[in-house]
Amino acid sequence: MNTPSNHFPLPEIWHAHRVSYGETDAMGVVYYANYLHWFEMARSGYIRQQGMSYVLIEQRGVYLPVFSASCRYFRPARFDDLVFIRAAISNWGRASFTFDYEVINEDKSVVLAMGQTGHACVNEKGRPVRVPSWLKKICSE
Repeated sequence: MNTPSNHFPLPEIWHAHRVSYGETDAMGVVYYANYLHWFEMARSGYIRQQGMSYVLIEQRGVYLPVFSASCRYFRPARFDDLVFIRAAISNWGRASFTFDYEVINEDKSVVLAMGQTGHACVNEKGRPVRVPSWLKKICSE
């Protein structure tokens, strides 16, 4: 059984989500691609929790496209389940960073899925730029 990591990066967020019927497939389990959407919701919540938003980051001329995404599935989530999407930044590169995720059951005892997304820092023309020090600072507090 997969249990939540004791070594998850900090700071972290635990984003609560109730599975809707429309997120499930013909077998009654959450459709696999929805986990990536949940990662995005948790990522946005993480950035808001740190006192920023994607809108404000983009207004400062920095865009954060996903250049890689992965997800491993261990146990299914089903309609009306309450799940928590745990998210945190695990690695900072020169012009990129990585978010780690765990999708955890309601009592926070079992990891249903885990994944990562890699994000580039680019300008409005899509060219790589260094991770701004202000971004790294707010996301590391």
